[in-house]
Amino acid sequence: MERRVVVTGFGMVSPLGNSVEQSWEHAVRGISGIGHISKFDTADFPVKIAGEVKNFDPIPCYSSRKNVKRSHDYIHYALASAQMALMHSGLDINDNNTHMTGICMGTGGGGLVHFEREIVKLYQQGLQSVDIFAVLKFIPNMVGSWISSELNIKGPIYTNASACATSTQSIILAADLIKSGRIDAALAGGTEAPLSPMGVGCYDRINALTTGFNDNPRAASRPFDAKRSGFVIGEGAGVLILEEYEHARARGATVYAELAGCGECSDAFHPTQPDPSGTGFEKAIIDALKNMPLRDVDYINAHGTSTIIGDKTETRCIKNVFGDHAYDLAVSSTKSMTGHMLGAAGAVEAIFTILALNDGIIPPTINYEFSDPDCDLNYVPNNALKKDIRVALTTALGFGGHNVCLVLKKM
Repeated sequence: MERRVVVTGFGMVSPLGNSVEQSWEHAVRGISGIGHISKFDTADFPVKIAGEVKNFDPIPCYSSRKNVKRSHDYIHYALASAQMALMHSGLDINDNNTHMTGICMGTGGGGLVHFEREIVKLYQQGLQSVDIFAVLKFIPNMVGSWISSELNIKGPIYTNASACATSTQSIILAADLIKSGRIDAALAGGTEAPLSPMGVGCYDRINALTTGFNDNPRAASRPFDAKRSGFVIGEGAGVLILEEYEHARARGATVYAELAGCGECSDAFHPTQPDPSGTGFEKAIIDALKNMPLRDVDYINAHGTSTIIGDKTETRCIKNVFGDHAYDLAVSSTKSMTGHMLGAAGAVEAIFTILALNDGIIPPTINYEFSDPDCDLNYVPNNALKKDIRVALTTALGFGGHNVCLVLKKM
């Protein structure tokens, strides 16, 4: 019999708050976390807004102040989220389980911000000006390494990078390790800290970001709305505790959801655009639901980035997979409030989906004002929806053609 995988805890740092509780409260209330960029001078940039993490202090996350200086924001956010998740789950890491607990984290850009700064120093001031700890701050695998060392977790560590699908795939990887029996529990998720001239500028150069709402940042991210014009970049982290069901039950853990299905495939189509036929995305959903009737699904936390092509394609795929039932589904995009957190998005949205299952309330898609005939589902516009839901999906699409879907089931 296949080992079942359940979620027993989670932690989050997001533009909506520096905890799961604060982020969820703001999401349910439809409060936007998007504002003007404060982390660098945007005077010469068309894009001046982002979903920034606010008032975050990394010092309490570390065993020493020197370790804070040896790491960087993308690691700070992840470590804080991992500590929250572990505390929330009540999982005590000790000599008996440390080697049977793994870490599957992901990041799209790693320490890009620090790397960018050090390159400038190198060419302006010479090699001796470069931070001696630079390599520890920007190579992506250090996120798992820091979590391991600070929390004394000695099982396998994996680092995944698949753009906007990164942390969703990290969750699948962790689940597969648990199902195989190699580990009993895992910390899984993703983190991102891309707010630098290069980080924002690269996405602006390919016209992925909206530039029409600099004077009204909170209205900028508007998934499925007819006036959407691109996504808003965001930062933060999300971490989930996954466990084998009997392992969780034996220690008396609270189980918040079962990871009841996973699907993933690639488009083999275009580096930045989804396949307009939608066949890859549809296959990911169908594979995730292979052991469950389609009509059991009540809610989809959509990828919903607020891009013209992406939202249209996602809507069409949902209708193709679910048929008439698509119009019975609640479909919302919490990116309307957080912005697009890139490699952290999937984990954060999985947490929001689990909270929706447990609290019986679906977070809204805010800024939905103008209907688009190509996007005609129930996007839970502007106000949260109270609804008893048993099964929910969360979806992720990433640059490079990644299509990923998770099925989360209320226990």
